[in-house]
Amino acid sequence: MPKHGKKYMSALAMIEKNGAYSIEEAIELVKKMADVTKRNFDQTVELAVRLNVNPKYQDQMVRGSVILPHGLGKDVKVAVIAQGEKLSEAKESGADFVGGDDLAQKIQKGWLEFDVLIATPDMMGKVGRLGRILGPRGLMPNPKTGTVTFDIAKAVKEAKAGKVDFKVEKAGIVHAPIGKISFDKNKLIENALSLVKAVLSAKPSGAKGQYVKSIAVSASMDPGVKTDIFDTINKAQSLE
Repeated sequence: MPKHGKKYMSALAMIEKNGAYSIEEAIELVKKMADVTKRNFDQTVELAVRLNVNPKYQDQMVRGSVILPHGLGKDVKVAVIAQGEKLSEAKESGADFVGGDDLAQKIQKGWLEFDVLIATPDMMGKVGRLGRILGPRGLMPNPKTGTVTFDIAKAVKEAKAGKVDFKVEKAGIVHAPIGKISFDKNKLIENALSLVKAVLSAKPSGAKGQYVKSIAVSASMDPGVKTDIFDTINKAQSLE
């Protein structure tokens, strides 16, 4: 098992053992740790929600999307695969890459210089063949996340605004970004609670017992800080 570096260990020493923080305290601590580790880039802040589900069963799959109120702090590159008038709609809506068969073939050859791929339903026959390339990278369009749609303008606008798609991993954890470490603390808090609320809303019919087992927040290269589950859930549910 690889050893962590001095920066990581110095940040880890700032966390109380077996402690659980309010979401406000957790994010404040994550920002303080980043001040100590002084990475040479603007780290992404991530939320990890461990769920009491087994995603190998369809009725325990957790998937959804949320538009974070303060975005992700980056220029989201959007690609659209469509045909006919929808190509023009995609261009006018601000999509970065637009095409039909040509774009699908380009992706087939290994081109992946985009963050979000949107497709119209009539093009999914071609897009479906790209599953082995797009699936492992979380880029496969899906109706449940609004990325398979004829309403291209809305989908592009939401993606550019900081829409986050999430899907539970094999270990039962949802990992998703909530912004950059340079964000104001309150913006990160609001983004985090919005994501938690979306995960709660996506609770599958097959989930039994306590749905959320743990919630942690971290900067991409620093240790995770556990939050008080019930305090965080209550605050997320109180969002309008």
